[in-house]
Amino acid sequence: MTQYRREVRPKKSLGQHFLKDLSIAKRIADSIDGFPDLPVLEVGPGTGVLTQFLLENDRDLTVVELDSESVEYLEKNYPLLKGRIIQKDFLKMNLQEYYPGSFCVIGNYPYNISSQIFFKVLDYKDQIPCCSGMIQKEVAERLASKPGKKSYGIITVLLQVWYDIEYLFTVEPVVFDPPPKVKSAVIRMVRNDRTKLDCSEALLKTVVKAAFNQRRKTMRNSLKGLIGKENALLNDPVFNMRPEQLSVEEFIELTNKVSKAQNLL
Repeated sequence: MTQYRREVRPKKSLGQHFLKDLSIAKRIADSIDGFPDLPVLEVGPGTGVLTQFLLENDRDLTVVELDSESVEYLEKNYPLLKGRIIQKDFLKMNLQEYYPGSFCVIGNYPYNISSQIFFKVLDYKDQIPCCSGMIQKEVAERLASKPGKKSYGIITVLLQVWYDIEYLFTVEPVVFDPPPKVKSAVIRMVRNDRTKLDCSEALLKTVVKAAFNQRRKTMRNSLKGLIGKENALLNDPVFNMRPEQLSVEEFIELTNKVSKAQNLL
């Protein structure tokens, strides 16, 4: 088994914190065991600490890594990855060029772009039934949050429309090189049963963002710019609520109400 080696210098500009604890790496790899027949795309493999367990699990694995030093290390130490290393920026990739069908996404994600990674996954929600990996604890809590909590926000609602999100476990800073200043956590996102959205997806995003951008205000104050401050719809009891009080389904219902109100303007 390949051990962690500091032959690759962690780069702050890429948000790299290399995992050293092999037991945690194995637990992350095992988090997608529920989808054994699907190919796997690992984002940001670094020195391959997670990669080795995915290979041991006999997964159809491809990795995407932007750092040339890491790519060189992977090519040297993981011959099974020959022809399966993509040296590109994951956020700029057209994933359909590599996967015509369904696939899983996994990784020890760079903290500075983790939210962007999940929104990228959301763009391919019909192809990605499972996405798991390690991120900053605060972000993990936000993704898996429930209504009524301070961590409940824009990314929570927009991801939970399509995914069931589970907070798996917390990871301490000491198991990384270099240790981050915050705790980490592993989450798993599994596609839910929703096949279509019962409202305009573009308008839903607008409503959710407008609501949470003024989260201390009631919906009446934060959404009046979308429907007009004299609109009778503002008398609906939902507009007395604050955004963190609304469930995903209630945001969908609210979006339809806003749509009808806009059509009457």
